[in-house]
Amino acid sequence: MHVRATARAHANIALAKYWGKADPEQNLPAVPSVSVTLDALSTQTEVQFDDALEADELTLDAVRVQGRGLKRAARLLDEVRAMAGSKSFARITSHNSFPTGSGLASSASGFAALALASMAAAGLPIDRAMASDMARRASASAARSIFGGFVRLEAGAPGQRTLAASPIAPAGHWDIRVVVAVTSLGPKRVGSTEGMRHTASTSPYYGPWIEMSRGLADRVQKAILDRNLVALGEAAEHSALSMHACAMASQPPLVYLEPATLACVEAVRRLREQGVQAWVTIDAGPHVKVLTSPEQAARVAEHLASVPGVLRTIESRVGQDASVEVTEA
Repeated sequence: MHVRATARAHANIALAKYWGKADPEQNLPAVPSVSVTLDALSTQTEVQFDDALEADELTLDAVRVQGRGLKRAARLLDEVRAMAGSKSFARITSHNSFPTGSGLASSASGFAALALASMAAAGLPIDRAMASDMARRASASAARSIFGGFVRLEAGAPGQRTLAASPIAPAGHWDIRVVVAVTSLGPKRVGSTEGMRHTASTSPYYGPWIEMSRGLADRVQKAILDRNLVALGEAAEHSALSMHACAMASQPPLVYLEPATLACVEAVRRLREQGVQAWVTIDAGPHVKVLTSPEQAARVAEHLASVPGVLRTIESRVGQDASVEVTEA
């Protein structure tokens, strides 16, 4: 009898940014990255293998997915089928608690949840390192969403076959907050994979970005282990703005920042001038994430909510490991 497996994984925000691929075919990152898992942003994915299906089916947020999105999911399922010795296709039903494909790391939580759910549905033992490696081949940031707390993914090397993320510290290590300023509900115009390719091939800053990234990752990791919010905020903000500078120097320029994004950056700077501990980080999208303390999170959220162009704010604690449950179909 086939079983139904349901996994829940959380999005993560890279504090030391990942931008660039060492091996596009194997989807290996060119730089190390360090992230924090966010409790407030999650994906729930249900997988059931069914002998009656003639192809894999994917429904995301109640919409049937075709094309590239389905192909990426099917490639991951092919790996699971090969490991399990199965030829059955799967029915996937997934839902995000936040806007999909807009720069809020929905691919990270989505493919992490898919890796865990498909392994469980196929009757495979749950090996988190194996699931992280599998998720990474679909979306590099997804490798980090298998784990909660604070996570590192090393840079890969051309031709390398496996690469999994590793936990730095669990969620209970440090109680910080991330306030997300949502500035758009639609998908971003240029996806991360295409944006990285374009940056690597045309930006004069790409080489220096690669060289400085290991130092940034080490700074971020040390700040996490030391529970030093000032050091973490300064390093994370430096990493984010350096990544965007590298992308904006591409030809033609690759600009993910929008007027509301820049207004949020300025608003956070003003808060710091008033003594509030708050620092921005921005992924490949227009949204702004702000690192702050539990005591000051409400003030940061209220301030960002008043910025023109901000649609809403989300306050998040540090999230736990991805989870999976199996029930009879």
